[in-house]
Amino acid sequence: MSEWSTMEELLEEYKQTRNKLRYKYSKLSAAVVTGSDEADASLMGYYSDMIGDLDYVITWMETGKRPGNKRGIERLAVYQRTVTMDPIILQSYVNRTVAGGPSNITDSQRELIGEALSCLTDREKDCYVMAHGQGFSQYDIARMLGLSRGTVDTYIRRAQEKISKKLNLKKPEYSLSKKVG
Repeated sequence: MSEWSTMEELLEEYKQTRNKLRYKYSKLSAAVVTGSDEADASLMGYYSDMIGDLDYVITWMETGKRPGNKRGIERLAVYQRTVTMDPIILQSYVNRTVAGGPSNITDSQRELIGEALSCLTDREKDCYVMAHGQGFSQYDIARMLGLSRGTVDTYIRRAQEKISKKLNLKKPEYSLSKKVG
């Protein structure tokens, strides 16, 4: 049995389960309206949630896209698919490792990164290096620097734009860029 037929079988089981739940929900709804002893209005919420979850999963499986998204991952804007610099390389720059390891960078790479970071303001550089070089969250950076999280996000986005422009990272052959997706 192939994997594809297994997925089709799973989808069919989900649809059958959803139909059974819809039937039970309609019977329970009718019982609640008539005031029957077996009616339990609290169960209606559970049935409704389960039906909604199954609808969501079935739609995802049938379309191959997350329900509610207007576009699939292949259609994201370029700024959502591009990481400006490989985080491992930036971490090597920040930590200044010199031992022979896979995360070490060459002197020319170190110089190139330093040149790219030199076009940033002090705050942009601090936020960018803390986020991408040291791995801090935007909330932690905001707390440490006494800024709002939104301001930190703005600094990081501006820094990414400046670095991308400086290093011309739109070219796929550039060694420090990394495509996601």
